[in-house]
Amino acid sequence: MANEGKNMLDGPVALVTGGANGIGLATARVFADQGYSVAVLDIEAEAAQQCAKMLGPRHLAIQCDVSSENDVIQAISEIKETYGRLDAVVNNAGVGSPHLPTVEQTLKSFERVLQIHLSGTFLVSREAVRLMQEGGGGAVVNISSIAGILGLPKRNAYGAAKAGIVAMTRSMACEFASLGIRFNAITPGFVTTELVQKLEREGFIDMDKLASRVPMGRLGQPEEIAAS
Repeated sequence: MANEGKNMLDGPVALVTGGANGIGLATARVFADQGYSVAVLDIEAEAAQQCAKMLGPRHLAIQCDVSSENDVIQAISEIKETYGRLDAVVNNAGVGSPHLPTVEQTLKSFERVLQIHLSGTFLVSREAVRLMQEGGGGAVVNISSIAGILGLPKRNAYGAAKAGIVAMTRSMACEFASLGIRFNAITPGFVTTELVQKLEREGFIDMDKLASRVPMGRLGQPEEIAAS
């Protein structure tokens, strides 16, 4: 929902999914610092509102499940009604996948990961492009992962979803380039986010071992991904 007492200003508008924490929050801050009005989309309404409030009065909080077509359509409609334009999108929303042997993974869990990461990226991109076309162009950045490029054991759904995002990004980049709408994807390794810290607490990953395999000797920070 929109923040009360909002004083909308002219200027570029950005949308960040999963914008209430981690890479999404860091990205929202970068956009705000660069003069964008930011629409923070997150499934957690209160967290989204807190983020928008922290960014300032011209920013917008929208509760949105990116795997829901109706939610996404309504979110883009609210952005259009509030700002009248959309210049940049970062598709960041996602969830972790269970670190279980393949024979113990369920189809329900597998499909849920794909729906949020892959279908969510598709739905937000599709609706965003429709609004960007009215403004003559824009840019979309999709957050993939090294899991979509390398083989990570027990991460079938997450790897498949992130690989799909890379392929879809290439496809849309070719489709919309002539319309002035750019599509790019970035593929971070492990980043110190709440999601990764949760995996450590649950015993699925060892942060020290992961850091030892990184040339700079540590995991990345959300702000470093946002700056890219």
